[in-house]
Amino acid sequence: MKSRAQFKGHPLHPALVAFPIAFLYGCFVADGIGLIFDRASFFVVGAYASAAAVVTGLLAGVPGLIDYLAVVPPNSSGSKRATQHMIINVAALALVAIGLFFRDWTTLVPSWTTFVLELAGAALVSWGGWLGGTLVYRNQIGVDHRFAHAGKWHEITIEAAAGQSVAIQGADEMKPGQMWLVHWKSTSPGEPGARRLVLARIDDRFVAFDDHCTHRGGSLADGALICGTVQCPWHGSQFDARGGQVKAGPAEKSIGTYRVEVQNRRVMLTLPG
Repeated sequence: MKSRAQFKGHPLHPALVAFPIAFLYGCFVADGIGLIFDRASFFVVGAYASAAAVVTGLLAGVPGLIDYLAVVPPNSSGSKRATQHMIINVAALALVAIGLFFRDWTTLVPSWTTFVLELAGAALVSWGGWLGGTLVYRNQIGVDHRFAHAGKWHEITIEAAAGQSVAIQGADEMKPGQMWLVHWKSTSPGEPGARRLVLARIDDRFVAFDDHCTHRGGSLADGALICGTVQCPWHGSQFDARGGQVKAGPAEKSIGTYRVEVQNRRVMLTLPG
C-alpha cells in the first residue's frame, strides 16, 4: 500500500498558460496589422510571437496533462470537459504551427493562409479558455476549497483482491470529519483495473463509500463531511456517509458504502466483493 499527500492541481499550470494565450493573440493581431496596413515591422513581431506561442503552449501543456491524469475525477462531466479543453487547445497550437509553414521566412511576410489559421487558433484558444475557467470555477479543478480542519489532501493506493480486508496505515490518526481518497487496484481476475473509494471518520467511527457522486461524477473526497453527511463540491448533492442514501439532490441514486472495522487500533477496510 502506498500513501501520499497529493497536490490539488499543478501550481505551474495557471502560471504558464498565460504565455501561449498572449503570444497567440499577439501573432494574430501583429500579422493582421501588417497585412492590412502593409507594415513590414509587424511581420517580425507576428513571426516570433507565433513560434513562441507553440513553444510555450507545449510547456504549459505538461502540467495541464498532469492535472488531467491525476486530478480530474474519471467518468465525470468534468472529465469530459477536460478532454474537450485539451483537444481544443492542442488544435489551436497545431493551426498556428501549420501557419508557420505558409510564411516567407526570408522576409517574415505571412500569407493570408497564415493569418486565417491564426484567426482560427485565436478563436479555438478562446473557447478552450472558457472551458478551462469552467473547470476551475464549476468543477473546482486545481482549487483547494475545502473547509477548515478538513486536513491535508491525502491519497493512498491499495493493490488487493476483491472482498479482502486491508489495514489502512495511519488512518487511526484521522480527525472527525476528515476524508482520504483511496485508489484501489484490484488483483482479482475480471475486476476493473482501478476504482476510487473514500475512507472517512465520523466521530469515533470510520466509514467508506464510493468517490463518485451519482449526479455528475464529482469527487466526494474533495467535498465536505459534516455530521455524517458528505456533500459533493460540484452541485451540492448530499449523501448519508453511513448508508449511502441521498439526503439532498440534485443526485437521485445512492452511493455504495463499505465495511470498516477497527481491530487492535488498526483500521480495516473491506474492499468491494
